[in-house]
Amino acid sequence: MFQKIALFGVGLIGGSFALALKRAGVVGQIVGVGRTAAALQRAHELGIIDVIAPSVEHAVRDADLILIAAPVAQTGTILRTIKPFLQTGTVVTDAGSTKSDVVAAARDALGSLVGQFVPGHPIAGRESNGPDAAIGDLYVGKKVVLTALPENTASDIERVAAAWRACGAVIHQLSPAAHDRVFAAVSHLPHLLSYALVDDIAGKPDAALLFHFAASGFRDFTRIAGSSPEMWRDISLANQSALLAELDSYLLKLTTMRDMLARADGVALETIYTNAQQARHNWIRTIEATEQQTRQGGD
Repeated sequence: MFQKIALFGVGLIGGSFALALKRAGVVGQIVGVGRTAAALQRAHELGIIDVIAPSVEHAVRDADLILIAAPVAQTGTILRTIKPFLQTGTVVTDAGSTKSDVVAAARDALGSLVGQFVPGHPIAGRESNGPDAAIGDLYVGKKVVLTALPENTASDIERVAAAWRACGAVIHQLSPAAHDRVFAAVSHLPHLLSYALVDDIAGKPDAALLFHFAASGFRDFTRIAGSSPEMWRDISLANQSALLAELDSYLLKLTTMRDMLARADGVALETIYTNAQQARHNWIRTIEATEQQTRQGGD
């Protein structure tokens, strides 16, 4: 399917993409570009990449597909370095968790070549980072959202979709704005809350005692606070408007629940707990049904 893929970013997301394509047998060569020689060397040792690119020109030359798997704030800079060497027929995509800012950066960096950029976002991850965190089955059964541009051709969109399907993913499409609104609510806000809770506990005088007794509930709620601070700083700022709206809504809910607690209104609190429990059960059942359909070949 692909003779050559250039990978900008060889950590969890990019590395897992590479390993999955290799396992599927659909790529001839993967060339890696990264910020540090150590990460590139480790990716090469692990078999994530076949070649450490000596230059951006070398990486981009004759590539069928280029994946940018770096923090979203770096997207514009990377695209500007790619543009002078971008050949007709090469498709560029990304794995950023925000899309409106990425699209704006792509238009600014690529200009008339923006049609060769198909924005994407794999909905998968782990709390660990770097090449050693990469696994070949990270995307199996997971969603990948493409936020295609009007300038994209159907064949270029399909090329990106085909790569992710080869990784085992299920393809969905949203507009950049809809994408950012959705993920502000179900991804970006939960990360902000998780980081906030751990930071709050860590700053208390008896933090050591509190952490000593923290168990599975605390661990489950705060798992995502182990993710890359740099990446989530960039995501939070990139999706500032939508994230602020979701945070304001959540603060209103917390204020309401605080009033219930202060009034010792157990009936009202239980109503919220019951509604939330039912909504979560319904969500889990939907996920399980979707995963079963995917395993059986459904779309």
